[in-house]
Amino acid sequence: MTEPAACTLDEVAADEAARRPDAPALVAGQVRWTYGELDRAAERAARALRSIGAGPRAGVGLLAGNVAAWPAIALGAHRAGAPVDAFNTWVKAWDLDQLVASSGCAALVMAPAVRSTDLLGELRTLLPELWAAPPGEWRSERFPALRHVVLLGEPEEMPRGARRWAEVVASAGALAPPVDPARSDTAFVLYTSGSSAAPKAVPLLHRDLVVNGFHIGERMGLGGHDRVWLGSPLFWSFGSANALVATLTHGACLVLQEQFAPDDAARLLAGERCTAAYLLPSLVDALMPFADRIREIPSLRTGVTIGRPDQIRKVAVDLGISGICNIYGSTETYGNCCVTRHDAPLEDRLVSQGPPLPGVELRVVDDTGELQVRGRVMPGYLGQPEATAAAMTEDGWYRTGDRVALRPDGSVEFRSRLTEMIKTSGINVSPSEVEGFLCRHPGVESAAVVGAPHPTRGEVVVAFVTTRDASVAGTDLRAWCREGIAGYKVPWEVVVVAALPSTVTGKILKRALVEEATRLVASREGETA
Repeated sequence: MTEPAACTLDEVAADEAARRPDAPALVAGQVRWTYGELDRAAERAARALRSIGAGPRAGVGLLAGNVAAWPAIALGAHRAGAPVDAFNTWVKAWDLDQLVASSGCAALVMAPAVRSTDLLGELRTLLPELWAAPPGEWRSERFPALRHVVLLGEPEEMPRGARRWAEVVASAGALAPPVDPARSDTAFVLYTSGSSAAPKAVPLLHRDLVVNGFHIGERMGLGGHDRVWLGSPLFWSFGSANALVATLTHGACLVLQEQFAPDDAARLLAGERCTAAYLLPSLVDALMPFADRIREIPSLRTGVTIGRPDQIRKVAVDLGISGICNIYGSTETYGNCCVTRHDAPLEDRLVSQGPPLPGVELRVVDDTGELQVRGRVMPGYLGQPEATAAAMTEDGWYRTGDRVALRPDGSVEFRSRLTEMIKTSGINVSPSEVEGFLCRHPGVESAAVVGAPHPTRGEVVVAFVTTRDASVAGTDLRAWCREGIAGYKVPWEVVVVAALPSTVTGKILKRALVEEATRLVASREGETA
Protein backbone atom coordinates (compact mmCIF):
# COMPACT_ATOMS: atom_id res chain seq x y z
CA MET A 1 0.00 0.00 0.00
CA THR A 2 1.02 3.63 -0.44
CA GLU A 3 1.03 6.27 2.28
CA PRO A 4 -2.37 7.93 2.78
CA ALA A 5 -2.74 11.32 1.16
CA ALA A 6 -4.76 12.53 4.15
CA CYS A 7 -3.07 14.93 6.57
CA THR A 8 -5.10 13.94 9.63
CA LEU A 9 -6.47 10.75 11.13
CA ASP A 10 -9.98 12.15 10.80
CA GLU A 11 -9.41 12.59 7.06
CA VAL A 12 -8.10 9.02 6.85
CA ALA A 13 -11.35 7.72 8.33
CA ALA A 14 -13.44 10.01 6.08
CA ASP A 15 -11.58 8.88 2.95
CA GLU A 16 -12.12 5.23 3.88
CA ALA A 17 -15.81 5.96 4.51
CA ALA A 18 -16.07 7.43 1.01
CA ARG A 19 -14.39 4.38 -0.55
CA ARG A 20 -15.83 1.57 1.59
CA PRO A 21 -18.72 2.91 3.70
CA ASP A 22 -19.97 -0.56 4.65
CA ALA A 23 -16.58 -2.02 5.63
CA PRO A 24 -16.24 -2.81 9.36
CA ALA A 25 -14.27 -0.15 11.26
CA LEU A 26 -14.85 -0.64 14.99
CA VAL A 27 -16.08 -3.23 17.46
CA ALA A 28 -16.41 -2.00 21.05
CA GLY A 29 -18.74 -3.90 23.35
CA GLN A 30 -22.18 -3.86 21.76
CA VAL A 31 -21.15 -1.20 19.22
CA ARG A 32 -20.31 -2.38 15.70
CA TRP A 33 -19.59 0.50 13.34
CA THR A 34 -18.79 0.52 9.66
CA TYR A 35 -16.50 3.23 8.29
CA GLY A 36 -19.58 5.17 7.23
CA GLU A 37 -20.98 4.99 10.75
CA LEU A 38 -17.64 5.91 12.33
CA ASP A 39 -17.38 8.94 10.05
CA ARG A 40 -20.89 10.08 10.98
CA ALA A 41 -20.10 9.62 14.69
CA ALA A 42 -16.96 11.74 14.24
CA GLU A 43 -18.99 14.43 12.45
CA ARG A 44 -21.54 14.54 15.29
CA ALA A 45 -18.72 14.75 17.82
CA ALA A 46 -17.02 17.57 15.90
CA ARG A 47 -20.16 19.67 15.87
CA ALA A 48 -20.83 18.92 19.54
CA LEU A 49 -17.33 19.95 20.54
CA ARG A 50 -17.45 23.13 18.45
CA SER A 51 -20.73 24.02 20.17
CA ILE A 52 -18.96 24.14 23.54
CA GLY A 53 -16.03 26.15 22.23
CA ALA A 54 -13.45 23.48 21.36
CA GLY A 55 -11.16 24.40 18.49
CA PRO A 56 -7.58 25.18 17.46
CA ARG A 57 -6.82 27.16 20.63
CA ALA A 58 -9.16 25.27 22.95
CA GLY A 59 -8.29 21.62 23.43
CA VAL A 60 -10.31 18.64 24.60
CA GLY A 61 -9.36 16.52 27.59
CA LEU A 62 -10.55 12.95 27.05
CA LEU A 63 -10.86 10.70 30.10
CA ALA A 64 -12.49 7.38 29.22
CA GLY A 65 -11.79 3.70 28.72
CA ASN A 66 -11.78 1.60 25.57
CA VAL A 67 -15.33 2.45 24.47
CA ALA A 68 -16.64 3.50 21.06
CA ALA A 69 -16.97 7.10 22.21
CA TRP A 70 -13.18 7.41 22.62
CA PRO A 71 -12.19 7.17 18.93
CA ALA A 72 -15.34 8.99 17.84
CA ILE A 73 -14.61 11.97 20.10
CA ALA A 74 -10.90 11.97 19.22
CA LEU A 75 -11.64 12.04 15.49
CA GLY A 76 -14.34 14.64 16.06
CA ALA A 77 -11.96 16.87 17.99
CA HIS A 78 -9.44 16.61 15.14
CA ARG A 79 -12.15 17.57 12.68
CA ALA A 80 -12.97 20.57 14.87
CA GLY A 81 -9.30 21.57 14.83
CA ALA A 82 -8.83 20.81 18.54
CA PRO A 83 -5.97 18.81 20.04
CA VAL A 84 -6.91 15.85 22.24
CA ASP A 85 -5.25 15.51 25.64
CA ALA A 86 -5.56 11.81 26.45
CA PHE A 87 -5.78 11.22 30.21
CA ASN A 88 -5.20 7.85 31.83
CA THR A 89 -8.14 6.31 33.64
CA TRP A 90 -6.18 4.95 36.62
CA VAL A 91 -5.81 8.46 38.01
CA LYS A 92 -6.39 9.57 41.55
CA ALA A 93 -7.03 13.23 42.35
CA TRP A 94 -3.27 13.90 42.69
CA ASP A 95 -2.61 12.63 39.15
CA LEU A 96 -5.70 14.25 37.66
CA ASP A 97 -4.76 17.64 39.12
CA GLN A 98 -1.45 17.58 37.26
CA LEU A 99 -2.98 16.40 33.98
CA VAL A 100 -5.85 18.91 33.74
CA ALA A 101 -3.64 21.79 34.85
CA SER A 102 -0.91 20.85 32.38
CA SER A 103 -3.33 20.44 29.48
CA GLY A 104 -5.14 23.72 29.84
CA CYS A 105 -8.08 22.03 28.14
CA ALA A 106 -11.28 24.04 27.60
CA ALA A 107 -13.53 20.98 27.71
CA LEU A 108 -13.18 17.77 29.69
CA VAL A 109 -15.18 14.85 28.27
CA MET A 110 -15.12 11.99 30.72
CA ALA A 111 -16.63 8.75 31.92
CA PRO A 112 -18.00 9.07 35.47
CA ALA A 113 -16.16 5.88 36.41
CA VAL A 114 -13.91 3.30 34.77
CA ARG A 115 -13.74 -0.10 36.43
CA SER A 116 -13.27 0.53 40.16
CA THR A 117 -12.03 4.11 39.75
CA ASP A 118 -14.60 6.76 40.65
CA LEU A 119 -13.33 9.44 38.28
CA LEU A 120 -16.12 11.87 39.10
CA GLY A 121 -15.39 11.46 42.80
CA GLU A 122 -11.71 12.22 42.19
CA LEU A 123 -12.66 15.31 40.17
CA ARG A 124 -14.95 16.58 42.94
CA THR A 125 -12.02 17.16 45.27
CA LEU A 126 -10.39 19.36 42.61
CA LEU A 127 -13.39 21.11 41.05
CA PRO A 128 -16.09 21.72 43.70
CA GLU A 129 -17.36 24.61 41.56
CA LEU A 130 -18.84 22.05 39.17
CA TRP A 131 -21.37 21.08 41.83
CA ALA A 132 -22.18 24.68 42.78
CA ALA A 133 -23.46 26.38 39.60
CA PRO A 134 -25.20 25.52 36.29
CA PRO A 135 -23.29 24.95 33.01
CA GLY A 136 -21.62 28.11 31.78
CA GLU A 137 -21.87 29.87 35.14
CA TRP A 138 -19.03 28.25 37.09
CA ARG A 139 -15.34 29.13 36.95
CA SER A 140 -12.40 27.24 38.39
CA GLU A 141 -9.55 29.09 40.04
CA ARG A 142 -7.50 25.90 39.89
CA PHE A 143 -8.15 25.27 36.17
CA PRO A 144 -8.84 28.71 34.65
CA ALA A 145 -9.01 27.46 31.04
CA LEU A 146 -11.64 24.79 31.80
CA ARG A 147 -15.16 25.84 30.81
CA HIS A 148 -17.08 22.60 30.25
CA VAL A 149 -17.28 19.15 31.81
CA VAL A 150 -19.26 16.66 29.76
CA LEU A 151 -20.15 13.20 31.06
CA LEU A 152 -20.47 10.09 28.93
CA GLY A 153 -23.29 7.61 29.51
CA GLU A 154 -25.90 8.00 32.23
CA PRO A 155 -24.10 8.88 35.48
CA GLU A 156 -25.76 8.03 38.78
CA GLU A 157 -24.75 11.46 40.05
CA MET A 158 -25.01 14.51 37.81
CA PRO A 159 -23.06 17.56 38.98
CA ARG A 160 -25.08 20.74 38.61
CA GLY A 161 -22.56 22.33 36.26
CA ALA A 162 -21.92 19.33 33.99
CA ARG A 163 -23.70 18.27 30.81
CA ARG A 164 -24.43 14.86 29.31
CA TRP A 165 -22.58 14.04 26.08
CA ALA A 166 -25.80 12.86 24.40
CA GLU A 167 -27.44 16.22 25.13
CA VAL A 168 -24.49 18.19 23.76
CA VAL A 169 -24.56 16.11 20.57
CA ALA A 170 -28.33 16.48 20.17
CA SER A 171 -28.26 20.26 20.54
CA ALA A 172 -25.39 20.85 18.10
CA GLY A 173 -26.96 19.92 14.79
CA ALA A 174 -27.20 23.35 13.17
CA LEU A 175 -23.61 24.52 13.59
CA ALA A 176 -21.35 25.61 10.76
CA PRO A 177 -18.95 22.99 9.36
CA PRO A 178 -15.89 22.34 11.55
CA VAL A 179 -12.41 23.66 10.85
CA ASP A 180 -9.75 21.61 9.11
CA PRO A 181 -6.53 21.39 11.14
CA ALA A 182 -3.19 21.83 9.41
CA ARG A 183 -0.76 18.92 9.14
CA SER A 184 1.61 20.72 11.50
CA ASP A 185 -1.01 21.08 14.24
CA THR A 186 -1.11 18.87 17.32
CA ALA A 187 -3.36 15.81 17.10
CA PHE A 188 -2.78 14.17 20.48
CA VAL A 189 -1.08 15.28 23.67
CA LEU A 190 0.00 12.16 25.52
CA TYR A 191 1.49 12.09 29.00
CA THR A 192 4.57 10.17 29.98
CA SER A 193 6.73 9.99 33.09
CA GLY A 194 10.16 11.55 33.01
CA SER A 195 12.95 12.60 35.31
CA SER A 196 10.77 15.32 36.84
CA ALA A 197 8.10 14.84 39.49
CA ALA A 198 5.35 15.81 37.05
CA PRO A 199 4.25 14.01 33.87
CA LYS A 200 5.57 15.34 30.58
CA ALA A 201 3.13 16.49 27.92
CA VAL A 202 4.13 15.02 24.54
CA PRO A 203 2.50 16.64 21.48
CA LEU A 204 2.16 14.41 18.40
CA LEU A 205 1.49 16.17 15.10
CA HIS A 206 -1.19 15.17 12.62
CA ARG A 207 0.71 14.19 9.47
CA ASP A 208 3.58 12.51 11.34
CA LEU A 209 1.04 10.52 13.35
CA VAL A 210 -0.68 9.27 10.18
CA VAL A 211 2.52 8.36 8.33
CA ASN A 212 4.22 6.67 11.27
CA GLY A 213 1.16 4.60 12.12
CA PHE A 214 0.76 3.60 8.50
CA HIS A 215 4.31 2.23 8.35
CA ILE A 216 3.80 0.31 11.60
CA GLY A 217 0.83 -1.35 9.92
CA GLU A 218 2.94 -2.10 6.85
CA ARG A 219 5.52 -3.93 8.99
CA MET A 220 2.65 -5.98 10.46
CA GLY A 221 1.31 -6.78 6.99
CA LEU A 222 -2.10 -5.20 7.60
CA GLY A 223 -4.76 -4.78 4.93
CA GLY A 224 -8.44 -3.95 4.61
CA HIS A 225 -9.50 -7.45 5.66
CA ASP A 226 -7.73 -7.37 9.03
CA ARG A 227 -9.31 -7.23 12.48
CA VAL A 228 -6.97 -5.79 15.11
CA TRP A 229 -7.47 -6.59 18.81
CA LEU A 230 -6.46 -4.01 21.44
CA GLY A 231 -6.79 -4.77 25.14
CA SER A 232 -4.38 -2.04 26.26
CA PRO A 233 -5.74 1.48 26.89
CA LEU A 234 -6.28 3.90 24.04
CA PHE A 235 -4.81 6.70 26.15
CA TRP A 236 -1.33 5.15 25.83
CA SER A 237 0.70 5.77 22.70
CA PHE A 238 0.51 1.97 22.19
CA GLY A 239 -3.21 2.51 21.60
CA SER A 240 -3.78 6.01 20.22
CA ALA A 241 -0.57 6.56 18.25
CA ASN A 242 -0.07 2.94 17.23
CA ALA A 243 -3.03 0.52 17.13
CA LEU A 244 -5.70 3.09 16.23
CA VAL A 245 -3.63 4.72 13.49
CA ALA A 246 -2.16 1.51 12.03
CA THR A 247 -5.67 0.08 11.80
CA LEU A 248 -7.45 3.07 10.25
CA THR A 249 -4.68 3.82 7.72
CA HIS A 250 -5.14 0.28 6.35
CA GLY A 251 -8.93 0.29 6.33
CA ALA A 252 -8.95 -2.50 8.90
CA CYS A 253 -11.29 -3.02 11.86
CA LEU A 254 -10.27 -2.18 15.44
CA VAL A 255 -11.62 -4.60 18.05
CA LEU A 256 -11.52 -2.97 21.49
CA GLN A 257 -11.64 -4.79 24.81
CA GLU A 258 -12.83 -2.38 27.47
CA GLN A 259 -11.30 -4.24 30.40
CA PHE A 260 -8.65 -6.90 29.91
CA ALA A 261 -9.44 -10.31 31.33
CA PRO A 262 -7.61 -13.26 29.76
CA ASP A 263 -10.61 -15.57 29.36
CA ASP A 264 -12.68 -12.75 27.81
CA ALA A 265 -9.73 -11.84 25.57
CA ALA A 266 -9.46 -15.41 24.29
CA ARG A 267 -13.20 -15.45 23.53
CA LEU A 268 -13.08 -12.06 21.82
CA LEU A 269 -10.07 -12.97 19.68
CA ALA A 270 -11.83 -16.10 18.49
CA GLY A 271 -15.37 -14.71 18.22
CA GLU A 272 -14.30 -11.67 16.21
CA ARG A 273 -11.90 -13.71 14.03
CA CYS A 274 -9.07 -11.31 14.90
CA THR A 275 -6.03 -11.40 12.67
CA ALA A 276 -3.71 -9.15 14.70
CA ALA A 277 -3.12 -8.52 18.40
CA TYR A 278 -1.41 -5.79 20.41
CA LEU A 279 0.36 -7.55 23.27
CA LEU A 280 2.60 -6.78 26.25
CA PRO A 281 4.53 -9.31 28.36
CA SER A 282 2.05 -9.05 31.23
CA LEU A 283 -0.87 -9.75 28.87
CA VAL A 284 0.97 -12.66 27.29
CA ASP A 285 1.61 -14.29 30.66
CA ALA A 286 -2.05 -13.84 31.61
CA LEU A 287 -3.11 -15.47 28.32
CA MET A 288 -0.84 -18.52 28.67
CA PRO A 289 -3.48 -20.69 30.47
CA PHE A 290 -5.62 -20.19 27.34
CA ALA A 291 -2.78 -20.85 24.88
CA ASP A 292 -4.42 -23.97 23.42
CA ARG A 293 -7.58 -22.01 22.58
CA ILE A 294 -5.65 -19.10 21.09
CA ARG A 295 -3.45 -21.35 18.95
CA GLU A 296 -6.63 -22.77 17.43
CA ILE A 297 -7.77 -19.35 16.10
CA PRO A 298 -6.94 -19.79 12.39
CA SER A 299 -7.17 -16.09 11.54
CA LEU A 300 -4.68 -14.84 14.16
CA ARG A 301 -1.36 -14.31 12.37
CA THR A 302 0.34 -11.01 13.26
CA GLY A 303 0.60 -8.20 15.81
CA VAL A 304 3.17 -6.33 17.87
CA THR A 305 4.77 -6.85 21.26
CA ILE A 306 7.87 -6.08 23.32
CA GLY A 307 10.01 -8.20 25.59
CA ARG A 308 12.92 -10.57 26.01
CA PRO A 309 13.55 -13.31 23.41
CA ASP A 310 11.76 -15.90 25.57
CA GLN A 311 8.72 -13.61 25.80
CA ILE A 312 8.62 -13.04 22.03
CA ARG A 313 8.89 -16.81 21.50
CA LYS A 314 5.89 -17.36 23.79
CA VAL A 315 3.78 -15.23 21.46
CA ALA A 316 5.07 -16.74 18.22
CA VAL A 317 5.15 -20.37 19.32
CA ASP A 318 3.03 -20.94 22.43
CA LEU A 319 0.19 -18.61 21.33
CA GLY A 320 0.74 -19.44 17.66
CA ILE A 321 0.91 -15.83 16.41
CA SER A 322 3.68 -16.69 13.99
CA GLY A 323 4.01 -13.24 12.39
CA ILE A 324 4.34 -11.26 15.64
CA CYS A 325 6.50 -8.13 15.31
CA ASN A 326 9.06 -7.04 17.88
CA ILE A 327 9.00 -3.26 18.37
CA TYR A 328 10.98 -0.41 19.89
CA GLY A 329 10.04 3.17 20.65
CA SER A 330 8.51 5.63 23.07
CA THR A 331 5.71 8.16 23.21
CA GLU A 332 8.19 10.80 22.03
CA THR A 333 8.81 8.79 18.84
CA TYR A 334 5.12 8.37 17.98
CA GLY A 335 4.89 5.07 19.83
CA ASN A 336 7.37 3.12 17.73
CA CYS A 337 10.33 4.09 15.61
CA CYS A 338 11.61 0.54 14.91
CA VAL A 339 9.51 -2.51 14.02
CA THR A 340 10.50 -5.91 12.66
CA ARG A 341 8.77 -7.18 9.54
CA HIS A 342 6.13 -9.80 10.27
CA ASP A 343 7.74 -12.16 7.74
CA ALA A 344 11.33 -11.77 8.98
CA PRO A 345 12.92 -14.99 10.32
CA LEU A 346 11.70 -15.68 13.85
CA GLU A 347 15.26 -15.93 15.18
CA ASP A 348 15.82 -12.32 14.07
CA ARG A 349 12.55 -11.13 15.61
CA LEU A 350 13.46 -12.72 18.94
CA VAL A 351 16.52 -10.53 19.48
CA SER A 352 16.02 -7.50 17.24
CA GLN A 353 13.45 -4.72 17.39
CA GLY A 354 13.83 -4.20 13.66
CA PRO A 355 15.07 -1.44 11.37
CA PRO A 356 13.81 2.13 11.64
CA LEU A 357 10.54 3.02 10.00
CA PRO A 358 10.71 5.10 6.79
CA GLY A 359 11.49 8.71 7.60
CA VAL A 360 13.29 7.81 10.85
CA GLU A 361 17.06 8.11 11.38
CA LEU A 362 19.09 6.41 14.12
CA ARG A 363 22.54 6.98 15.56
CA VAL A 364 24.42 5.49 18.51
CA VAL A 365 26.64 7.64 20.72
CA ASP A 366 29.99 5.88 20.92
CA ASP A 367 30.93 6.52 24.54
CA THR A 368 27.64 5.38 26.07
CA GLY A 369 25.98 3.30 23.36
CA GLU A 370 22.87 5.47 23.71
CA LEU A 371 20.43 5.39 20.82
CA GLN A 372 19.35 8.75 19.44
CA VAL A 373 16.48 9.24 17.00
CA ARG A 374 15.66 11.92 14.44
CA GLY A 375 12.88 12.29 11.90
CA ARG A 376 9.47 11.49 13.31
CA VAL A 377 9.99 12.81 16.84
CA MET A 378 7.88 15.08 19.04
CA PRO A 379 8.64 18.81 18.67
CA GLY A 380 9.27 19.17 22.44
CA TYR A 381 7.50 18.82 25.77
CA LEU A 382 4.74 21.39 26.21
CA GLY A 383 5.55 24.05 28.78
CA GLN A 384 8.76 22.31 29.88
CA PRO A 385 11.71 23.88 28.05
CA GLU A 386 14.28 22.45 30.47
CA ALA A 387 12.96 18.92 29.98
CA THR A 388 12.99 19.46 26.21
CA ALA A 389 16.59 20.68 26.30
CA ALA A 390 17.59 17.61 28.31
CA ALA A 391 15.82 15.25 25.89
CA MET A 392 16.94 16.79 22.59
CA THR A 393 20.42 17.43 21.26
CA GLU A 394 21.32 20.78 19.73
CA ASP A 395 21.24 19.23 16.26
CA GLY A 396 17.73 17.83 16.72
CA TRP A 397 18.19 14.22 17.87
CA TYR A 398 16.03 12.71 20.62
CA ARG A 399 17.98 11.06 23.42
CA THR A 400 16.23 7.76 24.18
CA GLY A 401 18.16 6.92 27.35
CA ASP A 402 18.57 3.37 26.04
CA ARG A 403 21.77 1.51 25.26
CA VAL A 404 21.47 -0.47 22.03
CA ALA A 405 23.52 -2.20 19.37
CA LEU A 406 22.98 -1.49 15.69
CA ARG A 407 23.24 -4.48 13.37
CA PRO A 408 24.87 -4.16 9.93
CA ASP A 409 21.41 -4.05 8.34
CA GLY A 410 20.45 -1.09 10.56
CA SER A 411 18.25 -3.08 12.94
CA VAL A 412 18.23 -2.25 16.64
CA GLU A 413 19.05 -4.65 19.46
CA PHE A 414 18.01 -3.27 22.85
CA ARG A 415 20.56 -3.85 25.61
CA SER A 416 19.67 -1.82 28.72
CA ARG A 417 18.36 1.44 30.14
CA LEU A 418 20.82 4.26 30.78
CA THR A 419 18.44 6.31 32.94
CA GLU A 420 16.61 5.77 36.22
CA MET A 421 13.25 5.51 34.44
CA ILE A 422 11.31 2.41 35.50
CA LYS A 423 9.38 0.51 32.85
CA THR A 424 6.77 -1.74 34.44
CA SER A 425 4.46 -3.78 32.19
CA GLY A 426 5.36 -1.44 29.34
CA ILE A 427 4.55 1.78 31.26
CA ASN A 428 7.13 4.40 32.21
CA VAL A 429 7.18 5.39 35.88
CA SER A 430 9.26 8.33 37.09
CA PRO A 431 11.08 7.53 40.36
CA SER A 432 11.02 11.19 41.38
CA GLU A 433 7.24 11.38 40.91
CA VAL A 434 6.69 8.46 43.31
CA GLU A 435 9.32 9.84 45.70
CA GLY A 436 7.54 13.19 45.71
CA PHE A 437 4.24 11.56 46.57
CA LEU A 438 5.72 9.41 49.36
CA CYS A 439 7.37 12.45 50.91
CA ARG A 440 3.96 14.09 51.28
CA HIS A 441 3.10 11.50 53.93
CA PRO A 442 3.59 13.14 57.35
CA GLY A 443 5.48 10.10 58.65
CA VAL A 444 8.04 9.96 55.81
CA GLU A 445 11.33 11.75 56.17
CA SER A 446 12.98 10.75 52.88
CA ALA A 447 12.35 8.35 50.00
CA ALA A 448 14.27 6.74 47.16
CA VAL A 449 12.55 4.77 44.41
CA VAL A 450 14.19 2.31 42.03
CA GLY A 451 13.21 -0.37 39.54
CA ALA A 452 14.00 -4.04 40.01
CA PRO A 453 13.84 -6.83 37.40
CA HIS A 454 10.64 -8.87 37.50
CA PRO A 455 9.97 -12.07 35.54
CA THR A 456 6.66 -10.96 34.02
CA ARG A 457 6.47 -7.16 34.38
CA GLY A 458 9.97 -6.31 33.14
CA GLU A 459 10.54 -4.16 36.20
CA VAL A 460 8.62 -3.31 39.35
CA VAL A 461 8.70 -0.17 41.49
CA VAL A 462 10.45 -0.59 44.85
CA ALA A 463 10.61 2.25 47.39
CA PHE A 464 13.00 2.70 50.30
CA VAL A 465 11.99 5.23 52.95
CA THR A 466 13.14 6.63 56.24
CA THR A 467 10.41 7.66 58.66
CA ARG A 468 9.88 10.21 61.41
CA ASP A 469 7.57 7.83 63.25
CA ALA A 470 8.66 4.28 64.08
CA SER A 471 5.04 3.11 63.95
CA VAL A 472 4.77 3.81 60.19
CA ALA A 473 5.22 0.53 58.32
CA GLY A 474 5.93 -0.17 54.68
CA THR A 475 2.51 -1.80 54.27
CA ASP A 476 0.88 1.39 55.58
CA LEU A 477 2.73 3.49 53.02
CA ARG A 478 1.89 1.11 50.17
CA ALA A 479 -1.79 1.30 51.13
CA TRP A 480 -1.51 5.10 51.25
CA CYS A 481 -0.05 5.09 47.71
CA ARG A 482 -2.91 2.88 46.52
CA GLU A 483 -5.36 5.49 47.75
CA GLY A 484 -3.55 8.46 46.28
CA ILE A 485 -1.82 7.67 42.97
CA ALA A 486 -2.50 5.67 39.82
CA GLY A 487 -2.17 1.94 40.35
CA TYR A 488 0.78 1.39 38.02
CA LYS A 489 2.87 3.84 40.08
CA VAL A 490 2.17 2.10 43.41
CA PRO A 491 5.37 0.46 44.72
CA TRP A 492 5.51 -3.33 44.59
CA GLU A 493 7.17 -3.02 47.99
CA VAL A 494 7.91 -0.15 50.39
CA VAL A 495 10.91 -0.92 52.58
CA VAL A 496 11.46 1.13 55.73
CA VAL A 497 15.19 1.60 56.43
CA ALA A 498 17.18 3.36 59.12
CA ALA A 499 19.06 5.43 56.54
CA LEU A 500 19.41 5.66 52.78
CA PRO A 501 22.92 4.85 51.48
CA SER A 502 24.67 8.01 50.33
CA THR A 503 28.01 9.51 49.36
CA VAL A 504 29.94 11.89 51.59
CA THR A 505 28.26 14.74 49.72
CA GLY A 506 24.81 13.37 50.50
CA LYS A 507 23.93 11.93 47.08
CA ILE A 508 21.81 8.79 47.42
CA LEU A 509 23.54 5.66 46.10
CA LYS A 510 20.74 4.22 44.04
CA ARG A 511 22.90 1.46 42.61
CA ALA A 512 23.08 -0.11 46.05
CA LEU A 513 19.30 0.17 46.37
CA VAL A 514 18.80 -1.43 42.96
CA GLU A 515 20.91 -4.39 44.11
CA GLU A 516 18.88 -4.70 47.31
CA ALA A 517 15.57 -4.39 45.43
CA THR A 518 16.71 -7.01 42.91
CA ARG A 519 17.50 -9.46 45.73
CA LEU A 520 14.14 -8.74 47.35
CA VAL A 521 12.14 -9.38 44.19
CA ALA A 522 14.13 -12.53 43.34
CA SER A 523 13.53 -13.93 46.82
CA ARG A 524 9.78 -13.64 46.31
CA GLU A 525 9.54 -14.92 42.74
CA GLY A 526 6.05 -16.01 41.88
CA GLU A 527 4.25 -13.30 43.87
CA THR A 528 2.08 -10.98 41.78
CA ALA A 529 0.81 -8.46 44.34
